[in-house]
Amino acid sequence: MKAIVMTATGSPSVLELRDVPDPELRSATDLKVRVHAAGVNPIDTKVRQRGLFYPDACPAILGCDGAGTVVDKGEAVNRFELGDRVWFCNGGLGGDPGNYAEYTVVDQRWAAMMPEHLDFHEAAAAPLVLITAWGALYDRARLKPEHTVLIHAGAGGVGHVAIQLAKIHGARVLTTVSSPEKSAMARSCGADEVIDYRNADFVSDVLGLTSGDGTDVVFDTVGPEVFRRSIDCTAHFGDLVTLLDPGNVQLQEARMRNLRIGFELMLTPMLRNLDRARDHHVEILDRCGAWIDEDRLHVHVSEVLPLEQAAAAHEAIESGHTAGKIVLKIA
Repeated sequence: MKAIVMTATGSPSVLELRDVPDPELRSATDLKVRVHAAGVNPIDTKVRQRGLFYPDACPAILGCDGAGTVVDKGEAVNRFELGDRVWFCNGGLGGDPGNYAEYTVVDQRWAAMMPEHLDFHEAAAAPLVLITAWGALYDRARLKPEHTVLIHAGAGGVGHVAIQLAKIHGARVLTTVSSPEKSAMARSCGADEVIDYRNADFVSDVLGLTSGDGTDVVFDTVGPEVFRRSIDCTAHFGDLVTLLDPGNVQLQEARMRNLRIGFELMLTPMLRNLDRARDHHVEILDRCGAWIDEDRLHVHVSEVLPLEQAAAAHEAIESGHTAGKIVLKIA
């Protein structure tokens, strides 16, 4: 089969299109999936830059997100039939092979039936960001309908679905963006207030929009400086959740505000073999899939590239200017 292989740690040039053996079923509960599309996520670029999570894993196939058709199954598979369309977040970290390939193998427990109203490109774009946004807002921050939430980078892959999940839950949503085009996208996702952080101080604007109180929940998808400044616009007794290592941040003001600091790394169940937590991930996909079919939730795919242009997809993500998701078309 054709696959994009990470040959070493480094720049996008280490990603090579190669012919590699088809994966084989390893257990009685495995599915072999013909991958039609693979989502490209920032974690893919970081693994490529910094190294895989497992020793001596190179060469490796990256790509956590995939969508495709079941073409073979183990004798104990009881949730899927041949020909079923499935989506999943599995592999791509140096353990199980990822989805930048024509075929992959995934245990039936970690796959879900695709929403009827999604094509393969949209489905492949969605799992990691949906699970991440759900975990941050619903599980970590315990979002309530009466809450006001600030979602940073609201036009990003995680941000644009986080806005929608917050609105589905009944919250008031503020978000930050970097351009008029991204502002329009964030508003189309349901954001009530949009702050262009390049032309305004987001802390001052958030305080102005909340009568000086700050938001009940802040969701940081950007990094240390945004996390640090967000402390000052998180309401007393509120929740500040981040996807990233905040670094050496002084927390005196967070302590004075009695903030609850949360971390969301949706890869943890995969990396630590936490099966019950991965079951929850599939529950999230099933629930979000139902909302997608009800036309309450949408996934924005900004670009679809052929498999052989995986390096270009990584370069685009690393530029920091993308909106929504980039997907690799495989078949």
